[in-house]
Amino acid sequence: MNRTAAVLVTIVTLMATSAFANPNVKRDFSLLKDVSTIVNTYPYYTIFDDVMASVDNGVVTLTGRVTMGYKSQTLTERVSKINGVRKVRDEIGLLPASQLDDNLRHRIARRIYGNTSFMQYNNVSAPIHIIVDHGRVTLKGIVTDNVDRMKAHSLAVTTGAFTVTNELLTPGEVKAPQEKERPCHCHSNSFKHRQVI
Repeated sequence: MNRTAAVLVTIVTLMATSAFANPNVKRDFSLLKDVSTIVNTYPYYTIFDDVMASVDNGVVTLTGRVTMGYKSQTLTERVSKINGVRKVRDEIGLLPASQLDDNLRHRIARRIYGNTSFMQYNNVSAPIHIIVDHGRVTLKGIVTDNVDRMKAHSLAVTTGAFTVTNELLTPGEVKAPQEKERPCHCHSNSFKHRQVI
């Protein structure tokens, strides 16, 4: 599976439209897109990693989990070089090294991406991320509809995983926060931007 095709980048902005006129909000949103590009072009970020970013007044916080420690270190270094980034907080966790988990990851990836229902997802960056931690699986990312969400879950369940948590979203669920005013996410006259990558 092509590693560069294994990247999911979807912007989820938790801000009120009227607040977007604020220069700090615009700057943070622009930084968020730059962070997205950095992660998107990093060749070792795969469907087995899960990285999210938030930007608040020039401070970038990276969260999630990756399969190798050097990935979070490299991403932090790359993001810190973006013009306008004041600070980078690396809160990315490391998934445990385990041959059993590796086997499970690849089994689920073959089961999902090899299924005819999911062939369309191979044409663009792979939107379903498979996070495995001691045999416990979490599916993250975006699928076309609820049918694909349920199908991906059911394919993952049949692979011998201890548990499978389905956190897949549809495009409508991703857009929903953008369409609502969320003043509760306001931080010092600016809005915190989150990005699911």
